[in-house]
Amino acid sequence: MTRVLLSLAILAVFLLCLYGMWRGWQNRAKRQAALPAFPQPPAATGAATLETTGVYVGTTLGDNWQDRVAVGDIGHRAEATLKLTDTGVLVERTGASPMWIPLEDVLDARTARGLAGKVMGPDGLLVLRWRNAGHTFDTGFRGDDKDVYEQWVQALGGRK
Repeated sequence: MTRVLLSLAILAVFLLCLYGMWRGWQNRAKRQAALPAFPQPPAATGAATLETTGVYVGTTLGDNWQDRVAVGDIGHRAEATLKLTDTGVLVERTGASPMWIPLEDVLDARTARGLAGKVMGPDGLLVLRWRNAGHTFDTGFRGDDKDVYEQWVQALGGRK
């Protein structure tokens, strides 16, 4: 009987932790409800001048590398293809909506150790800093081939 009660207690603590994480995510989404809508990809994005595959890590607010955007499905990690075109950056995410960053809104590109709770080795992530309606965002991408990061940083780094 003691073993059953102990198992039930552990299960209750586990379920309470899951509930707390779910409530925290919901509260974060409520706090961020005033964020502007993210740009939708245009019908024709143009030919890709640079393309890489990997994992979309997430988007954070400004300089806070852990303040993940939770609005819609922007906060969900997903396998993705990152494409640079003449008009912007397209993040085609598997199982989630595509994300569009107009080229004129890109401020910088850099490599980083971590973003949105995902920590890698040195220069493990490609991070694009961009703005949307007066808000600054950092979008992280972990490429399958990290050797292409330098090309992205050269193409988009230090734009403004």
